[in-house]
Amino acid sequence: MQTTPGSSVDLYWIPLGAGGHSVRFNGLVFEAINAARAHRPRCDLYHAALIVTLDGDRHTVELAPAWAADGASRGVVRTGPVGSRHLGRWRLFRYELRCWPGGSIPDLDYAVGGAHRLSGDPAVARRLLDNVARVPTPVWGRDELRAGEMWNSNSVVAWLLATAGISTQTVRPPERGRAPGWGSGLVVADRGAARTTTDGGRLVHGASPYSSATPSSSISTSSNPSGARAIALASASSRSSR
Repeated sequence: MQTTPGSSVDLYWIPLGAGGHSVRFNGLVFEAINAARAHRPRCDLYHAALIVTLDGDRHTVELAPAWAADGASRGVVRTGPVGSRHLGRWRLFRYELRCWPGGSIPDLDYAVGGAHRLSGDPAVARRLLDNVARVPTPVWGRDELRAGEMWNSNSVVAWLLATAGISTQTVRPPERGRAPGWGSGLVVADRGAARTTTDGGRLVHGASPYSSATPSSSISTSSNPSGARAIALASASSRSSR
């Protein structure tokens, strides 16, 4: 593997609701219900985000509510519906996928353990950035792709890592933590979903300027949590108020 000082893929685990009370409360309720159903202890919930550097240029990659109109200023590449395809006709119920050159990630200072370096290979970083424009865009908070778990920001990050050729078998949230949706991203990547068009998603800026990528296979086992829509709307409300 080739490594260069100006190329890297860094993963951040941000506690769900960091910096906001409503999202954290909804997350606690969501996890309490799922833990009770699964007869297991409660876990801390995390939201995954990426910072990818290629040839010295830094890109932030994450999902966020699509409430503001000027997506180009935030590096918006794709959008998709939240909760329901019918609701997704209104911007209030849409999410956006950002690949933002020189951008910022809200609440990054709260990330547990700071940056987790997954690769220093420029070819891997290039593949990952190229694949951002190919991320599936099913309904946020639903298991529309029948992957065994809802689709959300963690799904997108897992999908991007797997299709870039980064091994995810040792990638885990912090101790006693859980990342709902992570497993569905790995399942969909394993199916080769990069070649599948998903209705309801919108390609905003067209193809990535980076080289093409080849999906890699991954393995996933996950549960099927419920109540995701409430968290989605609370998260959108919290984020938009900042």
